[in-house]
Amino acid sequence: MTSPLSDVSFLDDIVVPSGKALRVHLVGVAGTGMGAFAGMLKAAGPHVTGSDENVYPPMSDMLREWGIEVFTPYAAENLERARPELVIIGNVIRRVNPEATAVRERGLQQMSFPAAFGALIAAGKHSVVIAGTHGKTTTSALMGHVLAESGRDPTFLVGGVTLNYGGNYRLGTGEHVVVEGDEYDTAYWDKGPKFLHYRARTALLTSVEFDHADIYRDLAHYESSFERFGGTLPADGWLGVSASYPRAVEIARRSTTARVATYAWDRGADYRGHDAQFSDAGARFRIDGPGESVDVLLPMSGFHNLENATGVYAAARSLGLSPGEVAQGFATFRGVKRRQEPRGEIDGVLVVDDFAHHPTAVRETILAMRQRYPTRRLWAVFEPRSNTSRRNIHQREYASAFDEAHVASIRLPEPHDQVPLDQQLDVAAIVRGIASRGIPATGLAEVDALVALVAEGARANDLILVMSNGAFGGFIPALLRSLVVRANTAGSREVSGGEAG
Repeated sequence: MTSPLSDVSFLDDIVVPSGKALRVHLVGVAGTGMGAFAGMLKAAGPHVTGSDENVYPPMSDMLREWGIEVFTPYAAENLERARPELVIIGNVIRRVNPEATAVRERGLQQMSFPAAFGALIAAGKHSVVIAGTHGKTTTSALMGHVLAESGRDPTFLVGGVTLNYGGNYRLGTGEHVVVEGDEYDTAYWDKGPKFLHYRARTALLTSVEFDHADIYRDLAHYESSFERFGGTLPADGWLGVSASYPRAVEIARRSTTARVATYAWDRGADYRGHDAQFSDAGARFRIDGPGESVDVLLPMSGFHNLENATGVYAAARSLGLSPGEVAQGFATFRGVKRRQEPRGEIDGVLVVDDFAHHPTAVRETILAMRQRYPTRRLWAVFEPRSNTSRRNIHQREYASAFDEAHVASIRLPEPHDQVPLDQQLDVAAIVRGIASRGIPATGLAEVDALVALVAEGARANDLILVMSNGAFGGFIPALLRSLVVRANTAGSREVSGGEAG
């Protein structure tokens, strides 16, 4: 395969000796996005190194597998070892970081991760960007898979490990590049949203609800980022937007000269998904588009996923794929790690991992699990970990977000230096609110206590749905171990009792 980076003439200040690979160093390489980008760059041809403060599995294992040398901790001396012609700075890196400081002092060429992706990967290709508050990762992965399954050989970069491809990225030779478009800020010197750099020609806007309270003042400020994004699409571009979010439709129509199409689940839109039948195999449903109708199978559940899949169908049709090609891609999609991912079933207790942290995502994920496993008692265990979820912005919404659960447990968030006391989420009030709606609820600060509570209270045919955008202090591995111990102990008692009798 010809390297997409064989021509680096767009970087006018970089001089690469003839016959040598471009040397690229990533500062903050252990992040999900940066690590995947490092792997993608290495596969494309450059010599890649990286540095970070803490490097741990799974990213440490992946970087090692890709042959990328990683230096830790951050230090100016790392640049002497890496000898880069280009340094890519992650958005977690602050100006005072010793490597960031050394890059400036030495006058080395530097780029942000989004700008580098736009220049090194998306340039010259048809860029398909998936934006929105919710559902970006799974929708991006599905979009990339549909293109790959249809033989278009796309490149893609998403924020989760795709189960079809065993990683966050795919490097193809086709004309399309799919990327998850994040509205978070870009770098310490560029506070604009990342997705402005991705050169979108086709895009989806899945939803707009207030998020990222650490960088956006209010909803209007947050919405302005999507308005700017719409303005980046060319006049011959295409933007699909969820009709379930009227403000998103308004933003789309106001901000772009590209063609706008709407999609939705079971409501009026240009593309409408409807008539779902759920089973362990996923969801069978119908999509109606302009002058056409097709029946599809998606191995997932949840109306939010079906709506996002309807958006992918619309986008794929705009790119020239046939209804049959899209349906084939849907049917063979295996999903993304940590999105409704079963982690183990022990003694009849099924443990599922999900990334949900916004109240809308919590509500929709719980509903999706009820649809897929209607006969199981569902115990929702939630960690409010993100900056926004730790705040009382969505205090009232969280109480009703658990309505479809049978039992709920919430971890009390650890103190956060960026969240003032008067803005912190009141978990005790949420627990009382959930209980007042007839659902047994608890709030505990310690992970070990939560593990003990769930391991002791779980029973056969339960579904334990664990929701967090982080590692949750190792809750899931600890719970699985406790369930194994419980099962073994019960088995030992049964054997002992039998022998005694």
